[in-house]
Amino acid sequence: MTLTMALWCLSLSGNPIFKCKASLPTATHAPDAAYMRRAAVLADKSAGFTSPHPNFGCVIVSPSGHVAGEGFLYAQGTSAAEVQALAAASDGSRGATAYLNMEPGDCHGDHTAVSALLQGGVRRVVIGMRHPLQHLRGNAVRALRNQGLHVDILGEDLTGTLIEEAQKECLLVNAPLICRAASRVPFSVLKYAMTLDGKIAASSGHASWISSKQSRNLVFELRGRSDAVIVGGNTVRRDNPRLTARHGGGHMPMRVVMSQTLDLPEEANLWDMSEVSTIVVTQRGARRSFQKHLASKGVEVVEFEILNPHEVMEYFHDRGYLSILWECGGTLAASAISSGVIHKVYAFIAPKIIGGKNAPSPVGELGMVEMSQALNLIDVCYEQVGPDMLVSGFLQPLPDIVPVIPSLDETFVVDPTVSPYESRIIFFYKAWDPYGALSNFSPHSIQMPDENGDYVTWLTVEHYYQAQKFSGVDDPLAQDCVERIKSAKSPEEAARIGRSMQRQKPYLIRSDWDNIKIDVMYKALKCKFSMYQHLNSMLLSTVGSVLVEASPHDLFWGGGRDGEGLNYLGRLLMKLRSEFLGESSSSSETPSLTV
Repeated sequence: MTLTMALWCLSLSGNPIFKCKASLPTATHAPDAAYMRRAAVLADKSAGFTSPHPNFGCVIVSPSGHVAGEGFLYAQGTSAAEVQALAAASDGSRGATAYLNMEPGDCHGDHTAVSALLQGGVRRVVIGMRHPLQHLRGNAVRALRNQGLHVDILGEDLTGTLIEEAQKECLLVNAPLICRAASRVPFSVLKYAMTLDGKIAASSGHASWISSKQSRNLVFELRGRSDAVIVGGNTVRRDNPRLTARHGGGHMPMRVVMSQTLDLPEEANLWDMSEVSTIVVTQRGARRSFQKHLASKGVEVVEFEILNPHEVMEYFHDRGYLSILWECGGTLAASAISSGVIHKVYAFIAPKIIGGKNAPSPVGELGMVEMSQALNLIDVCYEQVGPDMLVSGFLQPLPDIVPVIPSLDETFVVDPTVSPYESRIIFFYKAWDPYGALSNFSPHSIQMPDENGDYVTWLTVEHYYQAQKFSGVDDPLAQDCVERIKSAKSPEEAARIGRSMQRQKPYLIRSDWDNIKIDVMYKALKCKFSMYQHLNSMLLSTVGSVLVEASPHDLFWGGGRDGEGLNYLGRLLMKLRSEFLGESSSSSETPSLTV
């Protein structure tokens, strides 16, 4: 099966008016296909709840043919989808079949998903797609088969029209991760709203509102599924947008402004950092004084030698972003399309006519002079949203993940200009990193003493660290913040609560925080690597290597974008490693006692 074939259409609501034409299905593997589509729908529920993260869903079907349990991975640092589904199934998992939209990918060293399937008594596992990342690809499949489980992979062991359609849904739900694995740009979606006569604003520039409230709510959902939202300078000057994701909370994507000249207003909603951060990307040397003005408001400015969409996307790929939403005007949209970085288009068409010879259109000049040059969307889908029509489709197919992506060493043999990382440096940052378990966001709970000496369980190191900012502060707001952080469903959510409160109400932060925060993190990490032997072994396996937390934007705990960060997380881990090695050495020198 090639991915240049039509992809199965999935609208945001899951109920498009009609789906792309396909050949008549057969009954072959119909139950397998149906359960796999359900696993893909479950997996899609986690999109946007963490930034960024693969989407996993699991359906457990008993031998009698009924669904015994379901689960999906809420976010990085939470229980695996397989663990949740098996817990819901209880005894119904014995002899059952597990349907997984994607091969489990475990960077935490504990093989949680595989172990859960084995312990749950599952006999057969059906997987929608192999893991697209090379260091995880095939590992779980081999482990399950080595333990005697029957494993079927869509497109390899199971084929047919229905299977093909189910596999397409599995591919689509993790399209951003597939793009990351196969290229050096994030998965990018261009969204715009226009009138029936193709205008995105009146001749005066007024554009509020072209689309309906229902369409705007869908846009909030699109933003909530993205790691970043990009606009151009014209949009900032004309619309003064906020670019928030949802009313009432939820994942908030980074806001990005692309401006070559920095001809931007002194005051704008995007310069308000209280809810979510903003990055301005510009050409090197542009308006130095205005850059200082933005920096004073907490806005990050990133300079490029030549500002173009492809360079910017490569940069955000390196920052770990998977999915980008472009909500820009026609000029920047045309530049992004010409650069080849746009993968999908969402066009909201309102039943309105406004006219205007100079009224702007959604896409500017592309240099095309004949209709034969027009770009055709692939897998076009149509959906009515209130009074509007949503037309969506792909500008380019998803890359094929069947070929194994070569390692850095293999690439270096083919192309000596590609230099792999120094072997003495181990970088870790996101969930897919081989050493992802070193992160303070990893899904390992810890038990730490409270002010009374009683031990309290925290979901992750990050939960504990964020809560300690407000611990002991005699203020109801601070105490409430601690409880909110403690009950947060993921470490990203805990970090968002803690950081937001620190920015908005700095007086709630304990007075000694700057002096003790390194010690707080150290004690939490020591607890984690003392409680879990497999994590301790992973840390000790890095002996001789420098550990670097590769966050490009955290200059305190991380290494920074160009190595300018303090890398305190890496330092603490290396300190712990030395302590554990010393304890191990002392233990080996102590004579054993016999009874």
